Amino acid sequence: MQTVQLGDTRIHYALTGPEDGTPVVFANSLGTDFRLWDKILPMLPDTLRILRFDKRGHGLSDTPKGPYSMGALITDTERLMDHLGLKDTIFVGLSIGGMIAQGLAAKRLDLVRAMVLSNTAAKIGTRDMWAERIGNVEKAGLSDIVDPTMDRWFSKPFHRTEEFPAWRNMFLRTPAEGWTGCAAAISGTDFMSATSGLRLPTLAIAGSEDGSTPPDLVFETADLIPGSQKHLIRNAGHLPCVEQPEEYARVLTDFLTAQGA
Repeated sequence: MQTVQLGDTRIHYALTGPEDGTPVVFANSLGTDFRLWDKILPMLPDTLRILRFDKRGHGLSDTPKGPYSMGALITDTERLMDHLGLKDTIFVGLSIGGMIAQGLAAKRLDLVRAMVLSNTAAKIGTRDMWAERIGNVEKAGLSDIVDPTMDRWFSKPFHRTEEFPAWRNMFLRTPAEGWTGCAAAISGTDFMSATSGLRLPTLAIAGSEDGSTPPDLVFETADLIPGSQKHLIRNAGHLPCVEQPEEYARVLTDFLTAQGA
């Protein structure tokens, strides 16, 4: 169990792999902890130095009083990487994790030399949409939104698997204040201008059945960065690393290898 106090928040993380390995950072989605990546890790090269972490309000990290700003989430990540001495990383961010990737790359290019933007965008949803969801959770808890969220997250066949209930439970066990705090951060974020100024190797991954960040939205963000690559994973929703881990790991490995990992 690895934790570190970063300002007002203690962050839970895992740093694995050879100390001289290529550093890769994984940042997960709203309503999940860093177990999101468990299925793909054994399929990646064993030469990687991998950092996973629970953002504030999620997993085993602290849940400070919200709402949170995207700047605070980016600063948490920046401080964690500085604490661990990680630079020139390949940053893999899914959903809100991909927003953190974009903001961190714009702020500290010394920390990010390439990035994977998975099921994410420079701007996700509208303020009114997020305000409604936040209000519902504040009144009735995450149980009020869990089923429509699962419908957006996973393809219909995955709902019938033995694994699906565990992901539903992970979402429900996220602290409500952590979820609303991070939802507020997404609501207030528009990185269209910042991301359009980035010039670094980028791979965008989308899921064909993603109801949260549809492929067109993901690829529109990729188009802001000259030379970016795009990959569509079919029969997968918002979390393709869960539904199609073999394809996800293969595409990610190809990109990592191209970056010299």
